[in-house]
Amino acid sequence: MLIYKIFRADEWARLQSEGASDGAPIDVTDGFVHFSTAEQAAETAAKHFAGAEGLTLLACAADTMGDALKWEVSRGGALFPHLYRQIRVTDVIWSRPLPFDGQRHQFPEEMV
Repeated sequence: MLIYKIFRADEWARLQSEGASDGAPIDVTDGFVHFSTAEQAAETAAKHFAGAEGLTLLACAADTMGDALKWEVSRGGALFPHLYRQIRVTDVIWSRPLPFDGQRHQFPEEMV
């Protein structure tokens, strides 16, 4: 199963250049890297990245993250994937731009 991480341009660039990252500031504060499922990603974008441009969507394989990936209750009582280690560039299966059309972020077709 693929899980998804939304990164700002500088966060994605840092992951690519350093090979691993503690994630976005909220990830560092919370002590884990926040991910979303395909069904949760649009709401995550709307809630935490409203109006933001220059975002990148990363797809990662949940089954390769081992015991460091925990499914925990979060927004609305739903289970969200949380990674209790750095995200590694080798975790990323693919990345796509996440453009904002003035109303919402446009997710790639392969997520639909």
